[in-house]
Amino acid sequence: MAREENDYAPLKLHVPEPPVRPGDTPTFDKFVVPEAGSVRKPPIDTDFDQIRDLGFDIIRVLDDEGKAVGPWAEDISDDQLEAGLRAMMRTRAFDERMLKAQRQGKTSFYIQCTGEEAIATGHQMALAQGDMNFPTYRQQGLLIAQDWPVTKMMNQIYSNEQDELRGRQLPVLYSFKEAGFFTVSGNLSTQYIQAVGWAMASAIKGDTKVASAWIGDGATAEGDFHTALVFASVYKPPVILNVVDNQWAISSFHGIAGAESSTFAERAHGYGLPSLRVDGNDWVAVYAASLWAIERARRGHGPTMIEWVTYRAGAHSTSDDPSKYRPKTEHEAWPLGDPIKRMKQHLIAKDLWSEERHTQAEAQYADEMREAAIEAESHGTLHDGPGPSAAEMFEQVYKDVPPHLRRQRQKMGI
Repeated sequence: MAREENDYAPLKLHVPEPPVRPGDTPTFDKFVVPEAGSVRKPPIDTDFDQIRDLGFDIIRVLDDEGKAVGPWAEDISDDQLEAGLRAMMRTRAFDERMLKAQRQGKTSFYIQCTGEEAIATGHQMALAQGDMNFPTYRQQGLLIAQDWPVTKMMNQIYSNEQDELRGRQLPVLYSFKEAGFFTVSGNLSTQYIQAVGWAMASAIKGDTKVASAWIGDGATAEGDFHTALVFASVYKPPVILNVVDNQWAISSFHGIAGAESSTFAERAHGYGLPSLRVDGNDWVAVYAASLWAIERARRGHGPTMIEWVTYRAGAHSTSDDPSKYRPKTEHEAWPLGDPIKRMKQHLIAKDLWSEERHTQAEAQYADEMREAAIEAESHGTLHDGPGPSAAEMFEQVYKDVPPHLRRQRQKMGI
């Protein structure tokens, strides 16, 4: 029997809405925080089908008293724990200095990683020399954790005469091959499939190096994300597929990218890939999970996706005002806390740190970044001092410069 059109209700789209808006009381009451140490740790060669649960749980190591508990509590040396805290503190000090520089008009744009420092620093310290990161614009901790000269990073931000990219990239889109830091792309998600390709090349050459791909929760909605997962699932290259779920894209919450219906780690299961879900504000958990996935890749057991559960405490960038789309104090309600405070608590509990040493270190790194900024600014900033010549725009673009560009350059007299 044929149905009449009026038998059906009008169709509607479901548009995800964040649980709270500006002016509302911040709440994460639906966010389940598992007990620290409660998630199992399987051998690195465990088959994907046997570890599906790890794509839903959250691996946590540091408990409320700052003690490392459970099977993921790695035997990390005291020196390495302190180095992890210091790397996070230096990253935050770098961000604070560069934010001031942008507000002073010394650069046009800056992106902080406030609240996410544990992820990049902990992951980098688990990698080996020769491995390659394919980062987004919020992984400056990958460089700072390996003591990469911050003046080189500042030179790029200022686009001054010492900028190794000669002003060709937006600020914070670094490129340092020697540091295993692939050129940051402003077109989000392109680096994901590039990382898979680099890892495939490593395997084809019979090398032992691994790649580490980075993407945010919002950019997982891009096609390159899924293309990368297809190639990763088919060829099993040595790559870590990092997804930083910091709850917010530029101004839309992660539900727009699908977080209402599944975890980001769960998406790997559709491609037959193992995944972990990790407390991204727990440096010890970050380091342990990174070691596990990196060793799995380096031993020939293929890719692992890691969803880092965290919160973007600051604005998306200096062009953003988060108070327009979320409560001003929402970051204070985030149940996983601040990564630096949690690591400080852990070191104090182990008698490796103190409040006095922490205050001294904060002052030390503020001075370090101030002095580095003075050095970088001596080579020019966005508006002042020497910078790359206008002739640079014609160079390293074409192997053979087209006639119309030669004519333009001649008219400019450069």
